[in-house]
Amino acid sequence: MPSYSITRPSRQEDYARFSPNTPIVIDNGGSSFRIGWAGESDPRVTFRNVVQRPRHKATGETVTIVGDHDPSLMKYFDCTRTSFRSPFDNNVVYQFEIMEYVLDYGFERLGANLQVDHPILMTECICNPLSSRSKMAELLFETYSVPSIAFGVDAVFSYKLNQQFGRCNEDGLAICSGFSASHVIPIVKGEPVTEACCRTNIGGYHVTNYLKQLLSLKYPYHMSSITWEKAEELKMEHCYVATDFASELQLFQKGNEEAKEKTRCWQLPWVPPTQGDVPSEEELARRAALKEKQGQRLRDMAAARKSIRITELENELNGLEDLLQQLDEVEEPEVSSILSGTKFFSRQEIESAILRVTQSLRKAKGEPSEPEEKNDSSLSEKYPLVSVPDELLSPEQLKEKKRQIFLKTTSEGRLLAKRKRFEEESLREKQNQLDEEKRLENPELYLEQLHDRYRELSEKVELRKRVKTNGNQNLSGGVGRGERLSAAQKERMRLLTSAAFDRGKGEDTFGARDEDWQLYKLMSKDNDDDDNGQDEDEAELARVTSRLQDIDPNFVPKSDLVPPQATPEFSKFRPQSLEDFKIVLGVERFRCPEVLFQPNMIGIDQAGLDEMAGISLRRLDRVDDPIKDDITKSILVTGGSALLPGLLPRLVAGIRQMRPYLSPLTVVRACDPILDAWRGASIYANSPQFSLQTLSMQDYYEKGESLLWQYQIKYTI
Repeated sequence: MPSYSITRPSRQEDYARFSPNTPIVIDNGGSSFRIGWAGESDPRVTFRNVVQRPRHKATGETVTIVGDHDPSLMKYFDCTRTSFRSPFDNNVVYQFEIMEYVLDYGFERLGANLQVDHPILMTECICNPLSSRSKMAELLFETYSVPSIAFGVDAVFSYKLNQQFGRCNEDGLAICSGFSASHVIPIVKGEPVTEACCRTNIGGYHVTNYLKQLLSLKYPYHMSSITWEKAEELKMEHCYVATDFASELQLFQKGNEEAKEKTRCWQLPWVPPTQGDVPSEEELARRAALKEKQGQRLRDMAAARKSIRITELENELNGLEDLLQQLDEVEEPEVSSILSGTKFFSRQEIESAILRVTQSLRKAKGEPSEPEEKNDSSLSEKYPLVSVPDELLSPEQLKEKKRQIFLKTTSEGRLLAKRKRFEEESLREKQNQLDEEKRLENPELYLEQLHDRYRELSEKVELRKRVKTNGNQNLSGGVGRGERLSAAQKERMRLLTSAAFDRGKGEDTFGARDEDWQLYKLMSKDNDDDDNGQDEDEAELARVTSRLQDIDPNFVPKSDLVPPQATPEFSKFRPQSLEDFKIVLGVERFRCPEVLFQPNMIGIDQAGLDEMAGISLRRLDRVDDPIKDDITKSILVTGGSALLPGLLPRLVAGIRQMRPYLSPLTVVRACDPILDAWRGASIYANSPQFSLQTLSMQDYYEKGESLLWQYQIKYTI
């Protein structure tokens, strides 16, 4: 579980001090790249094993940045259109152009120039594909002219180092949970048994990424703050492995004191909003003057538009009057020639237009308009062709007659609608006057009666709506067809039944009499008295509601009340507080590391760490049970994920379920799960027999890739 530093490693100055026989040790991990000299206790250079290629903001040139970038330099580069790229795919190197950038940077930081004239020991994962190993050898030999190379498994180097410290035995099991993959390697007589190893594509990256996803879904408005690096830091500080995942979930589900004690909070930066100062009297006066000035400007603009509108209407009216006067001065045969150049077809249309423009002009000037009944009193004079029989009209006059009939019908409908609105307004005004007289006589009694009337109408309208939606339900709970029908619907059903019964008696004579066709009118749904009554009740309810809102300030309509079952609407704006910037880590603390034991939680259908150990032990068919007992006595856990609290007890509990009763079992953590692999490789490369385990450049050019197929170093030398 590495920590990502933002400081870039400095270039080493003592490269020339080391003899060409001193090997260079490289721990090529999926998370970090470590390089140093054999025999030393710590690597000289460590950086993140990624490459980024941003563009310079000024020149637009692309630059290559390996490892962690310096924030002070990033202000000159645009990193929004690029992302980190790794040479690994599940702990196997497959992007060798990126790997070349990483090696260039690593050798340059170590102090090498163009050529690396030292033997190299590089770590790799167990059962690394031969294609990946051959391409790595080709890159080291042909690009850097390395004299000799050797490849070894990082987990085995870590196991051998801890064996020297007495933490594990010669026979044992190495469980390595790395950045993007986890391995279980049985070790018998100091050598790994590759046929019995086990691998799962799950590691620390997946734990961090799962934590980032959960927090981003939980706090979507803080996604910019929940970066991958921050999620890695939170994982290292707060995450742990639950010994019993189900019990831990139940503990947090109950929400007792123990769960609250295990909850952690991450407080994001928050600046309280400043309270606005109370404006002074001069400021209030200035704002009032500015508001008045803006209002006056709007009034002037409205007056100018009104003046323009009046001028346009007056010009149009003068033009129509001149056209009508011109028609009066000419003979009848010349009328059609004059009208052909206009949009009018007859004198009546011009008169109607003059009347319409006159009404609009009066309205624009604010003058009272003449009653439409008076203006349109002589519709027969306006539309003379309506009363003339069709036999006496020419084809052109017939077309004009149809148009006049349409215009007359429209005018009559408009007059009827206006008369109806006038009657309704008069009735409403009269009702309001009567209500006001009653209120003045006894205000308390009037208000009480008005509230009673409102409740009565509300219940009546709600009942009708409920019946229309769900149907009537009697006290016994029956909801039969007859009980859901209204009186009008029942009458329609009776008429249909009787008509069908009469038709079946003999010859079908329906329609022979005019009275038969009245049946359709009776069965029409538009004749439903209940619907008309409902409209009247709703209109009366609206009037009573409006009246109560005018005279009772404490009145609240039922439609404005939120029912108890409804979800309350939150206010559109609420000032953000300190609690809004707090990230709470509760169940996420142990839910994310659980993917190491249950990869199916993130969609990976593979075995967990405890199950992998059981699989590796079952694959050791050639090993007898006493040696299996010796192996389970020495189980070493290494890799970055080994730093998670609770990992060892969980492994003990999981492996014990797969072993016989009272069989020996010992699980220990490596001294340094992160650096032990490099340190073990450093000790191995510093031994005198290391030169016998390497592949020289001459052998590579003579035998080619076939030499790598048979290559396997001996860890016990």
